Amino acid sequence: MLQLDRLCVRIAGAEVLRNVSLHVRPNSFAALVGRNGAGKTTLMRTVMNLIPRWAGEIRIGDRATTEASPSDHARYGVGYMPEDRRLIAGWTVEQNILLPTLATRIPDAGARLEQCYSVIPELVPFARRRAMELSGGQQKLVALARALMVGRNLLLLDEPFEGVAPALAQRIAEILSELRTSGSLTVLISESDAVHTRSLVDLTYSIERGKIRQSTTGVAGEAH
Repeated sequence: MLQLDRLCVRIAGAEVLRNVSLHVRPNSFAALVGRNGAGKTTLMRTVMNLIPRWAGEIRIGDRATTEASPSDHARYGVGYMPEDRRLIAGWTVEQNILLPTLATRIPDAGARLEQCYSVIPELVPFARRRAMELSGGQQKLVALARALMVGRNLLLLDEPFEGVAPALAQRIAEILSELRTSGSLTVLISESDAVHTRSLVDLTYSIERGKIRQSTTGVAGEAH
């Protein structure tokens, strides 16, 4: 589903990603684990074509997406949850969740919204509340729901557990575990350590100083 081949990224002349190759198989969960500054967010943003790559190739499904426009991804079922949430503060929770559908004009947006609420029901009471009125953890749930609105094939979740209370981190892990049962979703999750992803993923890639150092089978992968 997601294939990176010798991906290199330079920012302000500094090499941030160096010959990164990884493969996330269709309908599997994978983790990208590394300390702050290792290159996790740069990799996610490059896959979404928000940062230009210097060399290498990106494929999502059967499509070469190296030169794709960022807006193309939503049309092809790719959802992205950025580390810093990137909600529109003055918009309501529901408006933020619906945001990816505005440009793509998805015809079943209402049905998808209800599905998101069924997966994350705790958002329903906050649907009319402005994003700025939510806690950081609640905003993470909104950002996850927004990614789910269009992420029917591939989800890229950048540090979903970062900066939230332990109880909410556990809840996010539960939501992702429930999504696994669908069997039709491919997910790449970045994390500073493997505390929350270890039991969720089939494969873990370790990244250090912009290079993939090793890959290991996760607990979920061992179960298969």
